[in-house]
Amino acid sequence: MRTDYLQTLHTVAQVGSFSRAASELCVTQSAISQRIKQLEDHYGCQLLDRSGPLPVLTDAGRLVVRRAEQILKIEATLQNELKQQGGKSRLSICCTPTFGAAFLPQVIEQFMLNQSDNIDLTFMFHSFNQAIKCMLENEFDLAVTEHCEPLEIPGLQVMELPDDELIFVSAPTLAIPDGSTTIETLFSQTLIARKIGCTSRQLLEANLARMGQSIEEFNRTIIMDDLRLTLETVVNGGGIAFISRSMALPLLTAGGLREHRVPSFIHRRRRTVVVNKERLQEPHLAGFVACIHATFTRQQR
Repeated sequence: MRTDYLQTLHTVAQVGSFSRAASELCVTQSAISQRIKQLEDHYGCQLLDRSGPLPVLTDAGRLVVRRAEQILKIEATLQNELKQQGGKSRLSICCTPTFGAAFLPQVIEQFMLNQSDNIDLTFMFHSFNQAIKCMLENEFDLAVTEHCEPLEIPGLQVMELPDDELIFVSAPTLAIPDGSTTIETLFSQTLIARKIGCTSRQLLEANLARMGQSIEEFNRTIIMDDLRLTLETVVNGGGIAFISRSMALPLLTAGGLREHRVPSFIHRRRRTVVVNKERLQEPHLAGFVACIHATFTRQQR
């Protein structure tokens, strides 16, 4: 049985729906259904009870998922061991788009300057949930992610970085005064927002909920998942955005954007490096972590 089919069942069990599993695995909902059906045909029993509003594992399904976790872990370990074979070392990095755009180029530059070995690097951008999922499945050697709540994951080493500050930004043409402002002033604007599940969106919605408000209060909402396109749209006067200040800093410094804070808002989220505890002392991994910390140290001077 193909391990990606076992991964599909495992993901459905975790997220509780075919549509969310399709989003997590970047396939169609039809593909999810077909994979589950082929698993059920292969094992000759029903693995999911579909009679309710959400799919629920049957007793047989729970058994398959337990064994699937073991199989997937063995496969991930094998892949990691194979990476170490041959003449080149390999390092796989996963990070959120915010860290990737604002800090990753400097980290890579420093890391490559420090390296005398021939090493292949792989980088992928993922959301917080996807990044943690990939780390638990040993798909990456290291992840850097922003998140709202404290992070503690068995088997993974969590190292805190300086917090990420989120602010509202607007173009000077919108004539919103720099600095402190009211949420009512911002509600009159078009909001360029991230998709549901992104931690910047979560923090924004949590702030609004504490005020008895919702994202629906904005004049209009446009969902845009490309951070650079979001900034370009805001610079051109197409709306406002709640975004990482580190991402917007060059435009703020140049005068292309104005920054705004709502006094009752929480404007900070956590930023963390995540690695496998057993691999933290590996030279290349430790070296990359050191370059991350060095980059933040330089920016704080």
